[in-house]
Amino acid sequence: MNKIYFDNAATTAIRPEIIEAITDSMKSVYGNPSSVHQFGRSAKSLVETARKNIAKHLNVSASEIYFTAGGSEANNLILWNAVAHLGVKRIITSKTEHHAVLHKIPALKENYDFEICYVKLDNFGLVDFEHLSNLLQNSSKKTLVSLMYINNEIGNILDISKVSVLCKVHNALFHSDTVQGIGHFNIDLQKTPIDFITASAHKFHGPKGVGFLYVKKGIVMKPVLIGGEQEKGLRAGTENIHSIAGMEKAMTISLTNLIEEQTYIQNLKTYFIHRLKEIPGVQFNGLSADETQSSYLILNVRFPVETDLLLFNLDLKGIAVSGGSACQSGTQKGSHVLGELLHKKERNKASVRFSFSYQNTKAEIDYTISILKSIMTS
Repeated sequence: MNKIYFDNAATTAIRPEIIEAITDSMKSVYGNPSSVHQFGRSAKSLVETARKNIAKHLNVSASEIYFTAGGSEANNLILWNAVAHLGVKRIITSKTEHHAVLHKIPALKENYDFEICYVKLDNFGLVDFEHLSNLLQNSSKKTLVSLMYINNEIGNILDISKVSVLCKVHNALFHSDTVQGIGHFNIDLQKTPIDFITASAHKFHGPKGVGFLYVKKGIVMKPVLIGGEQEKGLRAGTENIHSIAGMEKAMTISLTNLIEEQTYIQNLKTYFIHRLKEIPGVQFNGLSADETQSSYLILNVRFPVETDLLLFNLDLKGIAVSGGSACQSGTQKGSHVLGELLHKKERNKASVRFSFSYQNTKAEIDYTISILKSIMTS
């Protein structure tokens, strides 16, 4: 049976070079980075070299990068600090954010006094910038804007430059969940000033369980985890040194190969869109079929059938896809993103997120199309 992986927005396969780099570091570097002897110094050097290299990719200073267990922890840490220690009295976000943001904000409201505002979205899920501007100018409360760069379900790309300008004009802090963007797009934080961004290594062919957050210099954060002075006092606990090294190498390889892989994957996505149009009634959710306004990695497709068995039937044929965010799997709930964008009748139709990597091929797409056509006609 074919084994086809079209769920790269959920997680990616670790590149062989990364596995080798992690294995080598495990064999040769095993000291605690907090120890002062030579074994500890070697481990510390590994961590700090990774920090410096990641910072260079973002055009920031190494002191602004903090390692975490992943994007969700990083998002939680930023949002908690905003209302608990940074004086934020209002958060502007959207109803299509990742649950690490969307669920964390109302949870914080139970213990902290601040206002929550949801910016309007158009029918394709794009932020209404006029509404965002009005929200920013109609209040004197200290505000944090939290909007994701790449939507993890429909692939829409946020104009983060435009948001950063609005936030600067109105003296608001800007946090962007960039988990689906890091390693797949170039982000220069000097050209596009953002106060906080987050990343997770397993989204760009690195190991799971490690990520980082960027905090703009001058913003003082406090830790949630107490018990050590690691990560400049922001996160207690011995650093996951081997995964950190793997993450840095994964990011470096991804960005080094960016143009080549981006072109290859975009061509795959364009080909897939062309083939999908052979199936009567197929539609595309959000702007996922737009080559300029969506990620080249994500395609969210709505099929003309009302069934929850489509994903199951594809899996039986060896095709791995997602019906929404993988973080929701097993909850028996529909996509909150599509729930915001689609009318009830359209929400009942089967929607599938296909997400790609450099490892996918046109042959896999052709096989998938043949299976979809057989399912649609059965």
